Amino acid sequence: MASMQKRLQKELLALQNDPPPRMTLNEKSVQNSITQWIVDMEGAPGTLYEGEKFQLLFKFSSRYPFDSPQVMFTGENIPIHPHVYSNGHICLSILTEDWSPALSVQSVCLSIISMLSSCKEKRRPPDNSFYVRTCNKNPKKTKWWYHDDTC
Repeated sequence: MASMQKRLQKELLALQNDPPPRMTLNEKSVQNSITQWIVDMEGAPGTLYEGEKFQLLFKFSSRYPFDSPQVMFTGENIPIHPHVYSNGHICLSILTEDWSPALSVQSVCLSIISMLSSCKEKRRPPDNSFYVRTCNKNPKKTKWWYHDDTC
């Protein structure tokens, strides 16, 4: 547990002092617990999401960084994207099977902003309705099928 807290403290400072572009740590989210963060983000200029505001929820288990964080969009505005379900779950391999302890909150944030920025058409995943009705609340419990790398 101590190594997890030490790592989270280090990443928290990094996110506060050198956040990815158009991303900021929601300071209120870490006041009561270091294991749950909210990152406020804004869509990049020149993209389909330019100027739109989103929130990412990070939840860390006691096994972090050996176990990936649970990451999902939260709040009132969930991006409409082929890899983002309307409940905020994100289909992104580094959040599950391609996770490595070498990754960080910053690298996850950069991957998500890159995923949004490269999108050519705002649309939900084809199985959105079924998935949202039947999925576990924890997106890490989903057995994702990574079959589309066009966005």
